[in-house]
Amino acid sequence: MIKKVARNDLRQARHARVKEKLVGTKEVPRLNVFRSNKNIFAQIIDDDARVTLVSASTIDKELKLENGSNVEAAVKVGELLAKRAKKAKIKKVVFDRGGYLYHGRVKALADAARENGLEF
Repeated sequence: MIKKVARNDLRQARHARVKEKLVGTKEVPRLNVFRSNKNIFAQIIDDDARVTLVSASTIDKELKLENGSNVEAAVKVGELLAKRAKKAKIKKVVFDRGGYLYHGRVKALADAARENGLEF
């Protein structure tokens, strides 16, 4: 009998492959995206020091969202992340889509972050 591999296991394998090549430094940190069924999370990470510099998600009280699993919520998270990055004096990042397709919520978050001042 053929056993089907879980979709999340395949995504994690893609993410591991990409993460080998993408490394966030203090000068150019890594913008990581995690997308669950109910929420979306974004972090700017310095891989050298293994520290999260800035983070934003749909569960932040500042956003006051009813639904965290749609494109509009992802846009708000991207805007909030860019504002917080600007406050932390981060301008340039390397985008890590976390093994997800660059489509839908992931794309909306990335576009909103770009429009609000992050370069990648």
